[in-house]
Amino acid sequence: MFSTRIVFDRRGQAEKDKNNEGTLEVRVTVDRKSYYINTGMRVRAKHWAGAIVARPDADALNNRLGIIVRRVNEEINKFIEERRPIDVAIVRERCFEGTKEPVRTETMLEWMKREIPLLNMTEGTRRHYQLLYDRLVQFGKMTRWGDLTVERIYEWDTWLHALPVRQRTADKQAGKVAERLSDAAVYNYHKYMKYMIGRAMRVGRIDRNPYDKIGTGEFKTGKRENLEYLTDEEMQAIVSLRPMAGSPMCVARDLFVFQLYTGMSYSDTQRFDIRQYKKVDGVWTSNQERVKTGVAYVSVLLPPVVEVLERYGMQAPKIGNADYNHALKAIQMATGITTRLHSHLARHSFATWMLRNGVAMESLAKMMGHTTTRETQKYAKVTAQMVHEDFGRVARLFDDNKPQ
Repeated sequence: MFSTRIVFDRRGQAEKDKNNEGTLEVRVTVDRKSYYINTGMRVRAKHWAGAIVARPDADALNNRLGIIVRRVNEEINKFIEERRPIDVAIVRERCFEGTKEPVRTETMLEWMKREIPLLNMTEGTRRHYQLLYDRLVQFGKMTRWGDLTVERIYEWDTWLHALPVRQRTADKQAGKVAERLSDAAVYNYHKYMKYMIGRAMRVGRIDRNPYDKIGTGEFKTGKRENLEYLTDEEMQAIVSLRPMAGSPMCVARDLFVFQLYTGMSYSDTQRFDIRQYKKVDGVWTSNQERVKTGVAYVSVLLPPVVEVLERYGMQAPKIGNADYNHALKAIQMATGITTRLHSHLARHSFATWMLRNGVAMESLAKMMGHTTTRETQKYAKVTAQMVHEDFGRVARLFDDNKPQ
């Protein structure tokens, strides 16, 4: 006698953390002994109720589960018809290795194309993975699971470094040579690729990760040693700037000021909702979660931020990311600031400004949405560097006053 049924999260991974996905397996019981066949599918606990629920692809996934169970039963019935002992290892091999069933024969790119829309992340982050897929298609040498070798990863790294970035029409017409992808951009492609390989390993697509044989630090991160930030004077120059009302430059200036004095990322500003704030002793205060990481942070609306909000009906200024970056270039030119203005620079500047004004590291970590003060230490290094610079300026005063 035998029986088959779908078992969810046998190892209890989804129970440990609601963000974890549990494995779906076919449990085959033969003479009271159980064997498990991995279906290659994983879902969160909230999406399992004896079947997959509350997902846009639930019908397709349940259909796939039905196909797998049906194939398992068919293979077991063959053993019964032939009056042979049921060998679950052979059943597993016949169901997934020896057939053209998509569950096992999907190429890496086919699996990735299907999997990326299902990733549980913000739409902005998911776009990075879509671009990863596009780059792999363009590369053309890593399409199958067997292509994932150390040698091929190094070849892909070289190819990425030689890839030109997209040029503006004006730059092309001016005959400017196209820039190449930066070390940071290439490093991010490796980071996204590692994540997808890890995901594939968890669902049984592959059993090895070529990155495990590549030393840590082998690929350059492109991170700068010295963290860039704006000084008090540069921050004030942006606050004092008055572009034409309603222009993209004006909206960008207001959004940048909003970031300068909240420390919010661009994605967090676009989700801003004043209804999540309460006035405590005349100050707008809120506890929220970051869009990108889901980590809790404390937000207080300082006067420059409230001033911006009042101009927009208590809503954060809205502008597309590309238009925002383009307008920030104009603001940089108008203010004479030499540091390249970009969205994340406002977040860095907020952190260093807070530390310069005596805010404790633990408090800043809560404001930034960091899980530990370790993540906040990079800003402390900046303030230490500023102290050295201040001492240097003071020391030069003594040199200037020396008798000739």
